[in-house]
Amino acid sequence: MTSDDDDVVTLADIKKAREIIMTSPLNVHKTPILKDMTSYFPEIEQSMNLNMKLESMQTTGSFKIRGVVNQMANLPQEVKSGKRKLITMSAGNYGKAFAYTLNKLNLSGLCLMPLTAPSNRIALIKSFGVSVEQCPTSELTSEVNRYVEKENYIFYHSFDDARLIAGYGSIALEILEDDIRPDVIVVCCGGGGLVSGIAAGIKQSGLVDCRIYAVEPEGSRTMYESFRKGEPVTMAVNSVASGLSPPYAGKLTYRCCRKYVEDVILVSDREILNCMSRLFELGIVAEPSGCAAMAAILYNKIPDVAGKKVVAIITGSNVSISEMTSYIQ
Repeated sequence: MTSDDDDVVTLADIKKAREIIMTSPLNVHKTPILKDMTSYFPEIEQSMNLNMKLESMQTTGSFKIRGVVNQMANLPQEVKSGKRKLITMSAGNYGKAFAYTLNKLNLSGLCLMPLTAPSNRIALIKSFGVSVEQCPTSELTSEVNRYVEKENYIFYHSFDDARLIAGYGSIALEILEDDIRPDVIVVCCGGGGLVSGIAAGIKQSGLVDCRIYAVEPEGSRTMYESFRKGEPVTMAVNSVASGLSPPYAGKLTYRCCRKYVEDVILVSDREILNCMSRLFELGIVAEPSGCAAMAAILYNKIPDVAGKKVVAIITGSNVSISEMTSYIQ
C-alpha cells in the first residue's frame, strides 16, 4: 500500500521508461529544443532566457507516444494472443498514439471518444484498425466500465497511469541532457500526466528549486480547481483545446502535481488561439492544446521570470490547415 507522500513514479522508473522508449521500433524521437527564443516575442520579459521543447515534432504529432510505448511495453499474453482487447477513451492525441502503436503490434482495440471529437481524428484512429465509438463526455467512464465488466476488455487509461507518467518523464531527462538547467518549466495540462512526469523527472534529478507550472484553459480547469479543493475534482468542461479538457483530474496525477508543481495557471481560449497564430507566423505548427503553456508565457502569466531560464513545452501539432484557418479567423 502506498501513501500520498510516496512518489507515483521514481527517477529509476523514468530512466527505465526512457530506455524502453528509445530502443522501441516505433520510431520515438528525442525532440529538439529551440534555445534563446526570447527576442522572437517582444511582448514578453526580455531578460528571461526562453527555450521551447518541440514535442509537436514527435511521432504521431504529440508527446503521447512516449507514454503509450512504455504503457504497452509489457502487454498481457492474452492481449498479444488476441484473446482480449484493449480499450481506452480519448479526445484525440492519446487515441492516435494508442491506435498507431496497436497497428504496429498487429493488434486491434477500441477507443471511446466524446461526441465533440473532430471527424478527421476519428477517421485517423479508424485507419489504424482501431474501432471507435462515441458517447457524451459524461458517459465515457461508465461505457469503459461496461466493456471491461461485460466484454472482458482491458482498460488503458489515457492520463492517470504510472507507466504513462514515467514515459512522459523522459522529456525531463532530455531537457537536462541538452545542457539546460531550467529555473522554470511551463507545461500544458489536461489530465495532468505530462506535467506530472516532467515535474517528477526534474525534481528527482536534483533541480529542487526549479518551478514547474501547469497551464489549463479557463473553461477546462480541473487541476486548478483540484488544487483549490485539495482533492481531484470532476466538472463540466468546454474549451477550444479539446485535448486539455478531460472531465476530471486524475488521482495519480493530482498526487504528483500537488507534490512537485508550483501552481496551475489559466489561459483563455482567445489567448490560446492568438498564441497558435503567433507560433505559426514563426513556422511552428501547434494545435490549440499544444500551445497553452506558451500562451501563459506570451501573456506574462508566469511569475518571476526576469533573468530566469524558462522552458515551454509545445506539446502537439495535430491540427489541419482548415481547422487552423477557422481558429485564426
